[in-house]
Parts: sequence; structure tokens; C-alpha cells
Amino acid sequence: MALTHEEREQFLAEPHVAALAVASAEKGRAPLTVPIWYQYAPGGDLWIMTGRDSRKGRLIAGAGRFSLMVDRVTPTVRYVSVEGPVVSTLPATREQLVEMASRYLRPEKVDAYVDFAWREHGEQVVISMQPRHWLSSDLGEV
Repeated sequence: MALTHEEREQFLAEPHVAALAVASAEKGRAPLTVPIWYQYAPGGDLWIMTGRDSRKGRLIAGAGRFSLMVDRVTPTVRYVSVEGPVVSTLPATREQLVEMASRYLRPEKVDAYVDFAWREHGEQVVISMQPRHWLSSDLGEV
């Protein structure tokens, strides 16, 4: 059964690891699909953080849009998939890295991760997407 507007937005706002998909510009290649952390608040734009020169960053810049899919298997099988245009690409801030890491890591791990990532991951950008097309379902218990 499809989720209501409120259910799908709330589910997407939970800290799932998403599967990001973006069209590949390479002949004979399928879309790039990779796991990624993301941030979303109901009613707003969704954002991810990635290396400015990463493959996914370059492909998103070229395509101008991407998709994310999040799911769970308990207590029921449920998923939300969202696709839309990129509305901004801006240099990432340390505060955004802290926000993202705090969403996914235990509090005692955040500072060490942020210090490492800020030092070692190279220049990062925040890519914001406006959710336009949604697919969702709760398949019940399987």
C-alpha cells in the first residue's frame, strides 16, 4: 500500500542509509548507484555531501538531478524513493558535516569522525535536491 504524503516524508526524514542513483554519462554504463548519508526535513529540500570531484559529484553536476531510495525490512517492509532536480551545490561547512555525522553516528564518535573527514576527505560540497517525484510503499509483514 502506498504511503500517505505525511508518512513518506516522515519516513524519509529518518536516518536511513540511502541508495543514490544518477545517470552515467559513459556509453554502455548503467546509472551509478551507491550508498550515501543524507539529510531531509519534511517539506524541505533533501541534501547530501560528497567530494566536489568525486564520480557521483561530477555525474550529478552533469545530469542536474538524482534519485534516492531508502528502505527497511522490520517491522514491515517499507520504502520511499524520491527524485528531483538539483537546486544548489555549495561548498560544505564543518557545521554541516557535524549535522550529518550526528544523524548517523553515536554521539561519542562524532567529533573524531568529523576531525578525520574534514582533514582527509578533500573539498566537499553540499548538493541540495528538490523532491519532485515520489514512490513509496509499505508491503506489510513478509
